[in-house]
Parts: sequence; structure tokens; C-alpha cells
Amino acid sequence: MYDVQRARGQNVPVALDRSSAGDPARTLALLWRDPQAVPRRGPQRALDLDAVVGAATELADRDGLDALSMRSVAQVLGVAPMSLYTYVPGKAELLDLMLDAAYARMDRTDTTGRPWRERLTAVAEENRALFRRHPWAVSVSTLRPPLGPGLMAKYEHELVAFDGLGLTDVEMDDCLTYLLTFAQAAARAALDARAGQRESAMGDAEWWAAVGPLLQRVLDPATYPLAGRVGAAAGEAHGSALDPEHAYRFGLARVLDGLAPLIERRG
Repeated sequence: MYDVQRARGQNVPVALDRSSAGDPARTLALLWRDPQAVPRRGPQRALDLDAVVGAATELADRDGLDALSMRSVAQVLGVAPMSLYTYVPGKAELLDLMLDAAYARMDRTDTTGRPWRERLTAVAEENRALFRRHPWAVSVSTLRPPLGPGLMAKYEHELVAFDGLGLTDVEMDDCLTYLLTFAQAAARAALDARAGQRESAMGDAEWWAAVGPLLQRVLDPATYPLAGRVGAAAGEAHGSALDPEHAYRFGLARVLDGLAPLIERRG
């Protein structure tokens, strides 16, 4: 979910959903399943924490984070909303549990002995698959990540792709952050493209067929020679102003090219 704030005179989309927005001590206890985080008194618990997290994840996968609330999860589980608070303090902590569970279930490719470009490509593909499986995760800011076992296993696995390349520890983290930032941005663009087609009930080819003649009537080629020529060439090549698949493949190659001087110099 996004809000729009004015910053320096421009409209800047800001993520409203953030990980680690709840109580740090209670969140960590729940993420690591600390026995002391489970209430010892109160009514008998008919569910377990994993069932709550699973129901919340299925709801968000289907309807998005806007539909996620303690009440809506309780309705899915068929329990009273107040009973959920005996499992998790609130939505912020629940979101961290959902993210960490998604990280724990990610596919992890064994890239032992493979060239570094193949190893980094595998990391990008794994994260791309994560966002396809859980589109809601694209819009969650993880600048303060959920520090659970799922995240730590993900981080450990992804660092292996950079291990042995001669990078310092800080450079390994920097390179991974650079790669994951691209993967999330590409996933967001793909999600936006699908949402646009769904909301307009038109594919890109249909939309351009409708808009193209109107644009030709108002666009002066002499005033915008490059925009007209390049835009037409790109549109013909991709069938749209943006082809998310092409953008991902092209962008990932450039990300790897950008890391190459650092990695190959050290190697």
C-alpha cells in the first residue's frame, strides 16, 4: 500500500507497510518461537501461531495487504477477533511473521562451483519467484528487516553467491543489497503492469491501438524528434511502452555488468 507525500515539490510514493514496525522484543520472541512468548494463562488455544500466519498469508496473497487486518484473519480462521491477540500482538508483528515464513519457504539453488554471474542470477531469480508467489511482499519496506530464522537463512544462502570472490564483508553486503534492490524494483514494475491491464480490462496492444491515433494528432515530430522516433521503435520492439520481462532481463545484465569491475578486479 502506498501513500503520496509532497517532498521538495514533487509527488513521492512512500511505502506505508514496513517490517519491524511492531514491538521489537515481542516480535523477535515470536519469530524465534521463544516459549516465553506463548501465554501460560487464559482460554485454551484452539490454533497455533503457524496456522494464524498461514491464514494471513493466504488472505494477503489473494486480496492484498489492504485486506489484511486482525479481524479479517479471524474471519478466515472462524474465531473471535480478540482471540488472535493471544497469538500475536497486532498486524505489525503479524506482517513480520508472514515475511519470515515466506523467506523460509523460498527455493534455494545450489550454485556451488558455478561462475559468479550464474550464482547472482540465481539469487535474483529466487527473489523474483518470491514476489510472484507473494505479490504483497513487493510493497513492504524492509529497511528494518524481520530478523527471524527465515530471513537469516535467506541472507546466509544469498551471501554464499558472493563468497570467495575476494570481496570484503561490507562489499558482499553492498553487492547483495544492490542486486536485491533491482529485483524488487523489477517485480514492482511487473506487478504494476499486470494491475494496469486488469483495471483497464485491456492488454497493452489494445491500449496503444486506442491511444496511438490520438497521440499522432497532437504530437509534433519536429518538436519531439527523439521522443517520437525512439518511442515508436521501442513500442514496435516490445509491443508496449514497457515489457516487464525484457526490462528485467536487460536490467539484470546491466546490474551484473556494473558489479563485474569490482568482482573481477578482486578475483
